[in-house]
Amino acid sequence: MSDTLLVERDGPVTTLIINRPKVKNALDNETAHALAAAFKAFDADEDARVAVLTGAGGAFCAGADLKELGSGVDYFPWAGSDEGPLRAPLSKPVIAAIEGHACAGGLGVALFCDIRIVDDTATFGVFSRRWGVPMSDGTTVRLPRIVGMGRALDMLLTGRAVGADEAITMGLATRKVARGTTRAEAEALARQIAGFPRIAMGSDRRSTYESFDLDQAAAIRREMELSLEARRQEAQAGAARFAAGAGRHGKFGA
Repeated sequence: MSDTLLVERDGPVTTLIINRPKVKNALDNETAHALAAAFKAFDADEDARVAVLTGAGGAFCAGADLKELGSGVDYFPWAGSDEGPLRAPLSKPVIAAIEGHACAGGLGVALFCDIRIVDDTATFGVFSRRWGVPMSDGTTVRLPRIVGMGRALDMLLTGRAVGADEAITMGLATRKVARGTTRAEAEALARQIAGFPRIAMGSDRRSTYESFDLDQAAAIRREMELSLEARRQEAQAGAARFAAGAGRHGKFGA
């Protein structure tokens, strides 16, 4: 891995840290390729269950490194190219721990994740609007699916900043936590998710993503198809644990 992208493992949880704090963790081409490789390695690791993505030094990601782009070095599409880190959802959950800026392409990085945990310093925005740099990180596709067309177009056309509270209101951010605790809270949530039976969780997650490309009847058929393995391997055993007394009296766990 590059020094600009750090990878830490704690049991089933893999934490990826964008480590370019002097430029608010803007991604140059080297770091973008490193992120793609880290995602691929996480996805292929049978013992890795959930990833947390965050940035060093109080910022999440300020998008593409415009100084690199301005020097004549072109950047590759993070979502639209086969080697891009944001090309398609991984087979396992990714949680973003967001403090400070998640703007321009950094917004696209955040949108790639399944869950976005923020503190009150988090700021989202298509700040690249000012410089004529188009989105090539999946933002124009994923943002309206998460917040709706009207709110997405407002952000995309104006480039305005969206703070943590508004992000929560519009569904852009998932949870707000105390300042400076986003990574710890994201890792705690990752450990909780990692403890659930993985087949059913994986099939439900995959069905959710795939439903956008299908009409309702086809999406429901696909949900049924994806559920079959979990029904065979997990559901009956889980129901038996419940019948034996597990999970009662408000206790929520695997």
